[in-house]
Amino acid sequence: PFCKDPQKGDRKKKLEIGTMSSMAQFIEFLTNHLGLSAMWVISVGAIIFYHQRTGSKAVGPQQAVMLINRQDAVVVDIREKKDFEAGHIVDAINIPLAKLDQRLTELKKHKEKPVIVVCKLGQHSGEAAKKLQEAGHIEVFKLAGGVTEWKAQSLPLIQK
Repeated sequence: PFCKDPQKGDRKKKLEIGTMSSMAQFIEFLTNHLGLSAMWVISVGAIIFYHQRTGSKAVGPQQAVMLINRQDAVVVDIREKKDFEAGHIVDAINIPLAKLDQRLTELKKHKEKPVIVVCKLGQHSGEAAKKLQEAGHIEVFKLAGGVTEWKAQSLPLIQK
């Protein structure tokens, strides 16, 4: 035999009323703070836009080593020449970010190979990776954490 709990229905109604009350409070907050709500929506939109604009796949130092060893990936270091000479990844090609547009032709012969873009901290490599993708490179990755993370993992750097 099935027994019905008379209080169970009351709990459900209280839960529904509580949910409606919370939703009503949320809508009231949004209408009372239109400026704040608008700034929040704009901020989220800007973050999404930024990540889409500079979006490319990121690889860690260990994954980069595997790409270099197994798929003959090309490393493009976009730091300035003096930073590059202070320490860079073996066989890396130095093309400073400011000169990347003019020097894209140097990378044409590597279009079929994976490309790993490296900067100091991994913050500027997304922009360069996007340019390389637009230039027709199929597999473009950015090194997460840049040369700083590479050093932190005690991986080798060449100094000139």
